[in-house]
Amino acid sequence: MSTGRLSINLDAIASNWKALNALTAGETAAVVKADAYGLGAERVSRALARAGARRFFVAVAEEGAAVRQGAGADVEVCVFAGHCSGDTDIIADLALTPMLNSLEQLTRHFEAMPGHPFGIQLDTGMNRLGMEWDEWAAVAEIALAQGPSMVISHLACSDEPDHPMNAYQLDVFRQMTDGIAVPRSLAATGGILLGPEYHFDLTRPGIGLYGGAAFDGARLPLRLDLPIIQVRDVAAGEVVGYGNSWQAERPTRLATVAGGYADGILRSLSGRATLWAGEVPCPLVGRVSMDLLTIDVTDVPEMPRALTLIGGHQGLDQIATDAGTINYEILTSLGQRYDRRYTSA
Repeated sequence: MSTGRLSINLDAIASNWKALNALTAGETAAVVKADAYGLGAERVSRALARAGARRFFVAVAEEGAAVRQGAGADVEVCVFAGHCSGDTDIIADLALTPMLNSLEQLTRHFEAMPGHPFGIQLDTGMNRLGMEWDEWAAVAEIALAQGPSMVISHLACSDEPDHPMNAYQLDVFRQMTDGIAVPRSLAATGGILLGPEYHFDLTRPGIGLYGGAAFDGARLPLRLDLPIIQVRDVAAGEVVGYGNSWQAERPTRLATVAGGYADGILRSLSGRATLWAGEVPCPLVGRVSMDLLTIDVTDVPEMPRALTLIGGHQGLDQIATDAGTINYEILTSLGQRYDRRYTSA
């Protein structure tokens, strides 16, 4: 094996969905945008549908094809980007439900696809997608008369439980929607963990399904092993990698492994990341290059065939901290060269 192996446990993803579903009294959807955060939308959607998920969310209409293929014809596939110009045929062909974000989208949808399902997305202060207060006030009566499947918004700071923006957006969402006879949705994974007042009728976990958020019962559904290509011994004082950025302070055994920034191992992990040989932590030394990493394996008693970057000793959150980024970026950056192996479902 000369490429890394990315092992994906579909049962663990389904288990995470069930654990998050158990935290709420309403319905729990599943966010599978960006190819299920890089883990394979068709396979992941099939596993989640078997676990009981009946609504799925993607970012753009084109992503709906893999979800429909995996989850089947009897689930609702919703599109956060709404009904964009040129989307009419794919929305019709795949029976997608666009979340209409503006008067322009609402007009396009009603004219091109009268009677076709839709939802409404409102902006409650994030200023990214959705109708603002005045726009919603102008069209709410017309839109609600057409029977949207849901009205949603999105929290900007749900990963910071004490941030005042959470309570502010909750209040705005209530003011914009209280009294309507339509299912409402505000919370993704972070919002679920904020508590029941944020749950409304439907929650939409994403990162929590894939091992990127801490909650009771959470499981890490992936493991990334990088094969060792070559092992060498260097003397104290020798340098390693581009720019001579690391110098050995002792006689050191180095393993060169397959993996680099072309595979989503960010350059900011240079000199910071840790890989594992069983129970032994092995520091990454020198720079992350396009295809290769150099790892200090001096303290490894018996050389394995591969070292583990993501696994039992280290999840997405720790790697994100080491890289100075967020777990979402680590997960969605994982490249296509990996040998992907699915277990169960």
